[in-house]
This record gives sequence, structure tokens and C-alpha cells, in this order.
Amino acid sequence: MFNKVKVGIMGTGDIAVMMVRTLSQMRGVTCYAVASRTEEKAKEFAQNHKIKVAYGSYEDLCRDPKIDFIYVATPHSAHFENVKLALNNGKHVLCEKAFMLNEKQAKEVFKLAEEKNLLLSEAMWTRFLPLGFKLKEILASNVIGDVNMVTADLSFNISWKDRIQNPELGGGALLDIGIYGLTFASMILGDDVIDITSVCNKNEKGMDLQDVINLKYRSGQMAVVTCSALACGPCCGMIFGTKGHIQVDMINNFESITVFDNTGAKTGFYKKEKQITGYEYEVMSVMNALKEGWLECPEIPHAQSLRIMNMMDFIRKQLDIRFPGEEPEAVTENIDAEAAANAATEAADETDMKVADETSAEAATETENIEKDKSEE
Repeated sequence: MFNKVKVGIMGTGDIAVMMVRTLSQMRGVTCYAVASRTEEKAKEFAQNHKIKVAYGSYEDLCRDPKIDFIYVATPHSAHFENVKLALNNGKHVLCEKAFMLNEKQAKEVFKLAEEKNLLLSEAMWTRFLPLGFKLKEILASNVIGDVNMVTADLSFNISWKDRIQNPELGGGALLDIGIYGLTFASMILGDDVIDITSVCNKNEKGMDLQDVINLKYRSGQMAVVTCSALACGPCCGMIFGTKGHIQVDMINNFESITVFDNTGAKTGFYKKEKQITGYEYEVMSVMNALKEGWLECPEIPHAQSLRIMNMMDFIRKQLDIRFPGEEPEAVTENIDAEAAANAATEAADETDMKVADETSAEAATETENIEKDKSEE
């Protein structure tokens, strides 16, 4: 354990298990400590996964001087307070998605991290995947010509889970799985969105169970994002070009990329690299950032996280979805032009953007199972 980066994990749910498994097979890093809200649960988790230190409170974890950074694996309704606790105790943080409940919270913790001179990054694992960078290379080769439209779906039959049903946990499909479709569209088309329209079905508590989201870009390109907690979907992304199209299987942890020409014939196929779990890439990015003294991971800078939070705020306002204790002004009324410009890969003209009128799996693969249990403790 000498000279290894020591990670403390906040939370003991299934997502924490996946991170422990990841860290145990990586070089130069180790899971040094874990914390739960009860000492009994923390000790049981530590014993089961051979972790050296167990804490019965998040405060004790954050005060441990041996920990290099903390991985926040609690429900996203708790991220705001958990991340602030870690930062205020001088700890670098990698926080699970959805990063926060809203953009206002995200801005506050990013500001705190900057003031404390600490790294803070969202663990949106899709943006760290090697196959994601390969996809950008394929698109840059112009093999399918100019891209005009993107569709993206991630749907599992998980509506019965507390984290979907319960407003107190930041429930709903959008923040849990819809975020992946929005991220996929962002990775392909950028962030210069000028119009968003969305519809959903809700449960009796007012949480969205399935959503259809339409995005229009200043360029004229469009995206359609779907997510459902009521049904199992294809969980794939489609990229429509003037000379062909591309299919990406499993938009959260890319399984494969298939390229087709304008006749529908397959012209290229790229399979997922051998992984531990897929989480190793975000960990490696944090380790490299700490080595370089960076306060952001280049794969997902703060502006990018803010942009997605801004979009989800706007969608929730359209759909009249609000979490307990959330102030009215916390949910944005407009697509933030400045955030879009900062997050986009190419600078967009800083002009006012108008938005549309407000209207209102379990599957066999391990990757799918990971997402169904993501953020639970």
C-alpha cells in the first residue's frame, strides 16, 4: 500500500461494490477506507471486501488524513451535503452521477472546490471510455458524412426501486438514466441547444417514470432522447449521417460501435476493450489530475457538468417536477447560453437563446445491472 493513492468510499451500496472491485484490480491505487451511516454496516462491508478501515460516519471518513480522495457513492439526493463535507475537510472528490439535484447545487460545490484548491469531478463514466474517444475518431473521418440527427435510449424496468419512486431521493427516470441519453447527444452534437421540448409519465408522487426529450441545435441538428423506468429498451444510440449511420450499443458503457453505409451494409465494427468494470478510466483520470495538480478532469470539466445539470433543470421545469426543499429559483427557467458556450467543444456565438413554450432492466449484461443499482446505498 506504500505510495498508492488511497481512496475512501462514502456509501456501501452496489455501486460502491463495483468501485471496490475496480480499485482492487488497479495498480497504484487502493480502497483504503469505507464509511456508512452506521458502524455495523461499514464494518460488514469492509470485512466482506477486505478494506482496512471502516467508519460509522461520513464525518470520520472525511477527517482521515491518509485518504487522498473520496468517491461519493450515495444517492444523488445526498451528494450536495456529502461533497461539501468532503471538500470542507480538505479532500479531493469524485462524485457519482447524477452529480447534484440541480445546477444551483453544482455551482456551489464547484465554487467551494475552487476556493479550497481541491479537485472535484463528476463520475459520468461514459465520458471516460476509450470506445467513446474511438467514436469521435470515426465521426471525424467523415465515414458517414455530415451528422444531422442522433437518437439515444436507456431504459430498464426499475420503476419499483425507491430511488425512482421517492422524491426525497431525487427520484425519477431523468436524473437516473435519462442523463445518459443527454450525455450521448452532447458527446456527438455538442451543447449549443436552442430548443428543448419534453413529455413524461409520472407516478402518484410526481416523479417521472419515462421521458421523451427533443433537442434542437443552433446548427439545425436534432436529437431525440428516451428513457423509461417502466420498460426495457434497446439502450442504444443511433447517429444519422448523409452517407450512412452508426449504431452504438449500450450508451452508458459502450459495448460496440457498428458503422453502416447508405445502403445499410456494415462497413465497420469496433468492440469494447477488455475492462475491469469500466470505472477504472474515471479513477485513472482523477489520479492523473492529482499528479498534474489539476482541479478538473479534462474528460468532463466543470462547465460540462453544469451544462447537463442546466438542461435537466429546464426539462424538469417543463415537466413540473420538483424535489422536496428545492427552491423555485433552483430550477432554471432558461437554457444557459454562457454555460453552453463554456461547455461546447467549439465556441458558440453568445446570443440570447429562446426556448419553446413550457409543456408539460433488468437485462442480462453486467453493465445493465450496474446502472439499475447505481447510487443506492
